[in-house]
Amino acid sequence: AFRAIIPIAIVLPQNESDVVKVLTYLNSHKINCVPKTGKSGSTGGAEAGDPTTVVLDGSKLNKILSVDTENMQVTVQCGVPLSLLEQELNKRNLTTGHYPQSLPMAQMGGLVATRSTGQFSTLYGGIEDLVIGLKAILPDGTEIKINNVPRRSSGPDLRSIFVGSEGGLAYITEVTLKLFRYAPQDWWINSFAVKDMQTGLKIIRKIMVEGYKPAVVRLHDLVEARNSYSSYIQDNECVLLLVVDGPKSITQATGKAIMDIAAEYGVRTLGEAPIRQWLEHRNDLCDHMLDNDYLRNDIVFETCEISANWSEIGLIYDRVINRLNNEIDGAVNVSGHSSHSYVQGTNIYFMYGFTAEQDLAKNEEKYFSALQIVMDETLKMGGSIAHHHGIGKYRVRWVKNEHGSAYSVMDILKKTFDPNGIMNKGTLFA
Repeated sequence: AFRAIIPIAIVLPQNESDVVKVLTYLNSHKINCVPKTGKSGSTGGAEAGDPTTVVLDGSKLNKILSVDTENMQVTVQCGVPLSLLEQELNKRNLTTGHYPQSLPMAQMGGLVATRSTGQFSTLYGGIEDLVIGLKAILPDGTEIKINNVPRRSSGPDLRSIFVGSEGGLAYITEVTLKLFRYAPQDWWINSFAVKDMQTGLKIIRKIMVEGYKPAVVRLHDLVEARNSYSSYIQDNECVLLLVVDGPKSITQATGKAIMDIAAEYGVRTLGEAPIRQWLEHRNDLCDHMLDNDYLRNDIVFETCEISANWSEIGLIYDRVINRLNNEIDGAVNVSGHSSHSYVQGTNIYFMYGFTAEQDLAKNEEKYFSALQIVMDETLKMGGSIAHHHGIGKYRVRWVKNEHGSAYSVMDILKKTFDPNGIMNKGTLFA
């Protein structure tokens, strides 16, 4: 945050009954409530949006309620750390398949509320694909429970009202997720040097359109390749990293097909070393966030992830990179990578920094000028302004532009579920 607003209280409920009591009180007195678990959000969703704010921290609701190996599902409270859950599941050769970069810090309620996705999402999907059921408490204390079934055709999917709601409609207290077999010894892994981003995007598109489902497909541009994989590449090459997960018979067959597709585009095979390096260090940022030496006073650093269809994503990448480098004074390390792909398109995760000014207001102006560039170029091409970090308070001004006429549905949801407007003011809903 540029100008932090200090909440009047942080409340740690011990159970669902406490959540009901606190929400009912805040609602009756029209006091702003910020639901929170974990603390790794990057778009300001957990910040107090109003001086009269109570943060309702669910980290004490941290019980793993059941692990159902017959029906392959696990039910947890909102404050369960994802890292702890994965450790417990891995002992049973199980996994949620959800591996966000924030895994060491993330807790389950926040993952669901922010519509999180994981590094293996190209196979397992985002959190919306993993949630089977959930419990949520409305501002007036009403409990909503969506039961756990594989699929239903009895009206709209009610889970979607709460998944991605960013604390703006209700407080999520419990979630049930799918489970999968965990057998990393059966993975197929490889990496390639690619001549440019556009060629890399073509390779990923062909892999996806041909029907293959690697778990990890990461294309790093030449700046990121130089920064992280310099010992493996030649000048101006990009790096493509792949992991195929599943039974060995599937991973080996998929790996062979990927090798054939990559060969069509004249890539250089780099082998397992670059991807093993990434697997070992992929979550290091969480440690750095808690390390004061990592915070440099002379650089403001930011990331911004968007998504678009195949026909537009390459243009968005080129235009954003060019504009950030040419229009933001003191821009440094402007880069991007694709990390979550679909049959229809992919995401670009932009990373950039700029030299800091002594004047806080000038830094804020430069910050939003850079963000404006990413938002403008994405919206111009019909993409989404947030692939997995959520809207928070930093991107909320562009939400109506993305949704257009459909925004009226969001407005109706807000007025219906939170008529007093106490849920996370300024997040998701302007």
